[in-house]
Amino acid sequence: MSQLLDQDSAFFDLAQRRNVLFYHKGYFSHNIVAAMGEVVKLQLEIAGVSGPTRRKLFSSFVELSQNIVHYSSDSLQPDNEGGGSIREGAVCISTEGERHLMMCVNPIAAEDVEGLRTKLEPLRSMSVEEIKQAYKVSLRADTPEDSKGAGLGFLTMARDASAPLEFEFHPRADEPGTTLFCLKAII
Repeated sequence: MSQLLDQDSAFFDLAQRRNVLFYHKGYFSHNIVAAMGEVVKLQLEIAGVSGPTRRKLFSSFVELSQNIVHYSSDSLQPDNEGGGSIREGAVCISTEGERHLMMCVNPIAAEDVEGLRTKLEPLRSMSVEEIKQAYKVSLRADTPEDSKGAGLGFLTMARDASAPLEFEFHPRADEPGTTLFCLKAII
């Protein structure tokens, strides 16, 4: 029991040193995201984050979590009639000085990597005004066939971020055909 307490204490200490405001690794569903959203709102308020930054962080939290719910390839419960799906991933919100880091990791099918890269890569070089314009165009456009929303998630995060979105893909040696998709937004 003592060893377990030492491990828990070490994790807690590390989370405090890294200024982790919120972290969840496990399964996500619409209901779980809604409950976590309430915790995130409260944590941001307690941490003294300004109103405009809280709204951006919360919006990005929802987008990252919805990305996991809709696109993670590791499903505990597939989509069903009205019940939604339960899928695996991780999301973390931390602070570094005045900056807030939002990170998300979830498994995706390796065949989806290039499609995601094609959506994300242009956002890295777009100005804020270009991102806002693309957002407006997307609002008026039809929902993309491969999207489970309006296709606005990455644009929303890029619009709210203070630096270009960062992303990486890590093929999983233990699960051929699966890649870990990592996304980071600085707000």
